[in-house]
Amino acid sequence: MAEQRRDAELERTWTELVVTARRTVADGLVVGTSGNVSARVGDRVLVTPSGVPYDRLTPDDLTCVDLAGRRVLGTLVPTSELPLHLAVYRTTDARAIVHTHAVHATAVSTLVPELPPVHYMTGALGGPVRVAPYATYGTDELAANMLRALAGRSGCLLQNHGTITYGATLGQAYDRTAQLEWMCRLWLTASSVPGLTPSLLTEAQLAEAAEKLRGYGQRP
Repeated sequence: MAEQRRDAELERTWTELVVTARRTVADGLVVGTSGNVSARVGDRVLVTPSGVPYDRLTPDDLTCVDLAGRRVLGTLVPTSELPLHLAVYRTTDARAIVHTHAVHATAVSTLVPELPPVHYMTGALGGPVRVAPYATYGTDELAANMLRALAGRSGCLLQNHGTITYGATLGQAYDRTAQLEWMCRLWLTASSVPGLTPSLLTEAQLAEAAEKLRGYGQRP
């Protein structure tokens, strides 16, 4: 019975994961089969497969690995960025991860070592968003660079590459990705005005915003 419940949970989570992956395309955060999405269920990780368009994914395409990266369910090869996802799950309390190649965020990753705090939603990610130094995709080096940039944060930029965010749910991980892309667009827009420099929030202001955001939304 416990195994049946786990299988049902995996199926439900896979359905939500596919919806989230398709949303990254619909919202312009990725192109084609770029980017990837994952979710943790117990000691298993559901993840988008490599090179398969999200609109073609079906329940039969469920792809699942353990925390060592060994495939335990499905026949498709997991995303090439699996090392990124597993590194986050091994070192944080993340239950879901979204990785994108969002245009504005990727542009910012080529310009600065850290996204300047132009908006209070920076606090929702734990503070100013760092840029992880470039390394070839799918490598342990990139995963290590990412973990350093994620210290104390729930998201970071990957230099000349894209974004990665995590959360307690797929919805939260996605929302953080969307907010990060929006803040990058905001900074690029504000900093492009000739002769003017965007005002930035202080550490104290970000901390105050982060505390207030913890109580945001509906509560039972």
